[in-house]
Amino acid sequence: MSLIRLLPDLLISQIAAGEVVERPASALKELLENSMDAGATDIRVDLEEGGIKTIRVADDGAGIARDDLPLALARHATSKIESLDDLERVASLGFRGEALASIASVARVAIVSIAQGERHAWRIEAQDGMATRSEPAALNRGTVVEARDLFFNTPARRKFLKTPATEYAHCLDAFTRLALARPQVAMTLSHNGRVMARYPAQDWQARVLAVLGDDFAQHARLIDEAAGDISLTGWAGLPAYARASRDAQFVFVNGRFVRDKVLSHAAREAYRDILHGSRHPAYCLFLQLDPARVDVNVHPAKTEVRFRDSQAVHRFVFHALERALAQPETELQAAPVVPSSALPVAPPPAAAVPYRPAPRQESLGLAVAEPAAYYQMVAEALKEPAVRPVVVEENVEAPPLGYALAQLAGIYILAENAQGLVVVDMHAAHERILYERLKTALGSKQVAMQPLLVPVVFAATAKEMAAAEAHHTELLELGLELSAVSPTHLALRALPAMLKDADAENLAREILKEVAEFGASQAIEARRNELLATLACHGAVRANRKLSLPEMNALLRDMEQTLRADQCNHGRPTWFQLTVHELDKMFMRGK
Repeated sequence: MSLIRLLPDLLISQIAAGEVVERPASALKELLENSMDAGATDIRVDLEEGGIKTIRVADDGAGIARDDLPLALARHATSKIESLDDLERVASLGFRGEALASIASVARVAIVSIAQGERHAWRIEAQDGMATRSEPAALNRGTVVEARDLFFNTPARRKFLKTPATEYAHCLDAFTRLALARPQVAMTLSHNGRVMARYPAQDWQARVLAVLGDDFAQHARLIDEAAGDISLTGWAGLPAYARASRDAQFVFVNGRFVRDKVLSHAAREAYRDILHGSRHPAYCLFLQLDPARVDVNVHPAKTEVRFRDSQAVHRFVFHALERALAQPETELQAAPVVPSSALPVAPPPAAAVPYRPAPRQESLGLAVAEPAAYYQMVAEALKEPAVRPVVVEENVEAPPLGYALAQLAGIYILAENAQGLVVVDMHAAHERILYERLKTALGSKQVAMQPLLVPVVFAATAKEMAAAEAHHTELLELGLELSAVSPTHLALRALPAMLKDADAENLAREILKEVAEFGASQAIEARRNELLATLACHGAVRANRKLSLPEMNALLRDMEQTLRADQCNHGRPTWFQLTVHELDKMFMRGK
């Protein structure tokens, strides 16, 4: 007796549905993709009870001819591919020919459609995988697909569905992803008779900002990169907009939402220098490349892809994101400038002191307060009790972060620029500057070492002693010279020159802790940036340290010349801008 038997068609369809239709959101995704592949410019979605009771998708696409309606409900029947060559260059969202058949095997499905050029619409229904004969129906344009009572014939699967509210949330996610994928399509979503989302046809930038909101727009950088036949556009959120989860990460490959390990890793690496810890960046990225260079036939859900040259794609995405995140703050140049004539000022006396912005100076080391006649003049002017208004000469370009006015609470630098007031966290800003310098120096094998006149000797644990001995060469590359002077003591004989004012013992202990935890030199290389971040943190200027005006201005100039200076190594902002207009609103001026 044969133990191998053919499965019934209905069971085959229900097995396939287990891959394609996991929950209402899965069915909605497939129906939306069909509408978009049909060339729809307006799609309306109506859900009841989170899609468990009803999913209705209406579009104004090309429609389905009467003779094709039964085929639309058949397994592996599609108009989107014909050969293996087509499969290897898939440009449509759908291509398997399984979606409608799978949905019809686990729900009550009805399709009403009118093909372009036909005079009448036709309706067909299906239940348990069996289709009825088509009959005339009323419809002016496009197609309407309705799926009711999802999993009514498979109770074991229906009981795994969550509450209607939870299922609706998943449907909203699917709707949002497709709305981002096709911004030129107007889309409306209703739930239980109430409109929940509506997007007009618009360009991709407007759609991204409409979906992700104004807060994201204020904390994101625009990306527009291309190399040969591959391009990347989108928005990359700054660390200030980091989230506790990955719910604001959208990646599209040739207009298809995907979850790809190569692209996710490239994005994570691009954010590594500016976002640490358990926070997750927000971004919306659109990758375009030759369809022949990416395989979308990996999983029935079509959210996984495989690149023909994954390393090249990884490098391109990583560098594009890194360049976008390293761009200097553009709001300074874009922000509206309040003309001086609009500001209420007292009539200037005859002895008004002219304020001439100094030319951009070379970076000043924060350890030395170098004399600067210009800043001393400003300091003297600030000390004088008489009010002497500032007269700004026209046609003289001031630096983006302006010039320092004072230090607040031993933590913040207050500066004035063309827009108004700049507030700088001096430790966070200096930390980023040192970190970038250390990376550059280490990359070129030019970390300058500062020998200590008197070595710093300290008691070390057994782990610290072992780490110092095992990784002596790697520590020298970081600018640290450590050697044992007894079985229980280490001597620090040199440290990086740019960190010569750091607490030498604490710095050595922190680095040894990192080295001891991650062991071999390969692990040190993998965590090089974290080690450099630790060095930079210890070397950065500390709170409550009094800085002179030349030192403060030197820090501002260094920030303007440093990549990623808007955030410290841990993703915190280093400065904020308060415009004159915002200050006027705070003081209710003009009301």
